[in-house]
Amino acid sequence: GLFNTTYLELAIQISIFAGLALGLNIVVGFAGLLDLGYVAFFAIGAYLWAMFTSPADTIFTTSGWVLSPNLISGGFIIFIFLAVGVAALAGILLGLPVLRLRGDYLAIVTLGFGEMIRVLVRNLDDPINFTNGSQGLHNIGRPDTPDILHNLTNGLAGLFNRPIDNTDFVARQLMFYFIGLIVLVVIMLLARRLENSAIGRAWTAIREDEVAAIAMGVPLVRMKLLAFATGASFAGAIGVLYAAKQTFIDPSSFVLLQSIQILAMVIVGGIGGIRGVILGAMIVTLLDLH
Repeated sequence: GLFNTTYLELAIQISIFAGLALGLNIVVGFAGLLDLGYVAFFAIGAYLWAMFTSPADTIFTTSGWVLSPNLISGGFIIFIFLAVGVAALAGILLGLPVLRLRGDYLAIVTLGFGEMIRVLVRNLDDPINFTNGSQGLHNIGRPDTPDILHNLTNGLAGLFNRPIDNTDFVARQLMFYFIGLIVLVVIMLLARRLENSAIGRAWTAIREDEVAAIAMGVPLVRMKLLAFATGASFAGAIGVLYAAKQTFIDPSSFVLLQSIQILAMVIVGGIGGIRGVILGAMIVTLLDLH
């Protein structure tokens, strides 16, 4: 990846989509709730970071709410946690109206929710410009690359006796590679702990038979809302990482096809698994890029 950044880019994309697939696996695999609007939570996280860091002519720029360059690096970590909370709240708001739905009906409603969010961000440029509409948000802020990664890049180039043309770009790619890995590992650990907890067993009971789960005392409403909120929070965190890496987002980045692609990763890897879902994300991402 140091000498051909295509490999680094591929690894970053796999980390991003594997994190999204693990989040959707909470909803679909653990709790058995078919969600076709999952990309909406991804968009919420991405736009949350983009609106506060992009110099586009929005109300955030004109009102002086955009983060200054020296605050972006520290603000990036804060906004990841903020996106977790905002996306979880959106997951609860989605879950409330669909508590009594299941199967195809649930899929249709969640599909509509995903499209609503996309249409909303496309039209939130008038009368007050929040999202810059279909033009998207450009030059989104990204954290500064630590000096240690510059030194690592130059050191490895010297070790292998192969010069690197653009050290800054490679070091930045390495930064997002490591951030992606860290976020993915945290999501994996959380998913594993949830799977083996009382909450995970309650989700499994709901997935297998809602009526039997209720009869055994499983709090259906609370567990369903918790599944939506947990899956959404993972997507919100990944959305911040995605926006910072791409530095440009627009409504076309969050279409229905993205939700279907993430669902395909879960299905290919095996619904309800964790290692299988990561493998599914790798396979689908490779097929999509080639």
